[in-house]
Amino acid sequence: MVRQILYKEQHGFDWFDIVNPIMADFETLKPRYNLNDASIKDCLETGHLPKIEEFDHYHFLIIRFIAEDFPESSDQMVEITNRISIFYDADFLITAHRNEIPMLEELVALDKSNKKFKSSKSLINTLVSSSLKTFENKVMNNLSVKLDEYEEVVFLHNRRKPFLKRLYYLKRQIDLIRIILTFYKDIVDYFHMPEYQNIYTQDLRDLYSRTSTLYRNIGENTAQLLSIYFNIESNHTNEIMRTLTIISVFFMPLTFIVGVYGMNFKFMPELEWYYGYPMVIGAMFVLSLIIYIWFKRKKWL
Repeated sequence: MVRQILYKEQHGFDWFDIVNPIMADFETLKPRYNLNDASIKDCLETGHLPKIEEFDHYHFLIIRFIAEDFPESSDQMVEITNRISIFYDADFLITAHRNEIPMLEELVALDKSNKKFKSSKSLINTLVSSSLKTFENKVMNNLSVKLDEYEEVVFLHNRRKPFLKRLYYLKRQIDLIRIILTFYKDIVDYFHMPEYQNIYTQDLRDLYSRTSTLYRNIGENTAQLLSIYFNIESNHTNEIMRTLTIISVFFMPLTFIVGVYGMNFKFMPELEWYYGYPMVIGAMFVLSLIIYIWFKRKKWL
């Protein structure tokens, strides 16, 4: 469905918005603005990362932003983020997306005299900034909170196993977002070229740098938390093995003694001796006490 939001005669450029785009939606727009088939094809396909391409008569962008809600077990780009494809030049702007986008609807609802509609480049700058802010907000409001909860599980809870799967998906989400932000760099650098520089492009660059730093830090924290988790699990396993080893050391000599007197040879004097049983029990007790004292001196207990 194609709708026109701004008109060149009134606002200086045309703005068309397309929801659930199909090839038929570009039948009139393609010849009117000399759109290239390659960019239209990219627009209709799914799964593209952020990018900017320059054609003879316009520029083509793909930007991504964090979806408002997605399952905790999501680890695919199309689940975690939504996409807007943008064709623009000084005289026109075309946005295309598959779902209703609240961020875009908020822009549409603004008064058309707003400075964000001053030019197509100003509007593009607003869209890119808004998309980057969704990544920043996701760190502040969701990912950091989850990571804090998982750190508490690692360090304070005894039952840690169920959380490992959730931490894995969190790491996958952060890694995927960092990949997307890497591709945003070309877009941000393009708008920060000397001929386009102004206070808004500087804000865009600062926002990108801040968001990239946030995700780099939280990515490192997630990797460290995983490493700490495995170290704790390894130490826990070592403690169990240490305990079992100590127990086995106590019982090995006792088992040897029991084995000797369990052979049932006919001529074993101690078997007929009146004090044989208490003497063997006493010897076993003394041997256990010697092992205990030895362990204490070695500080293994």
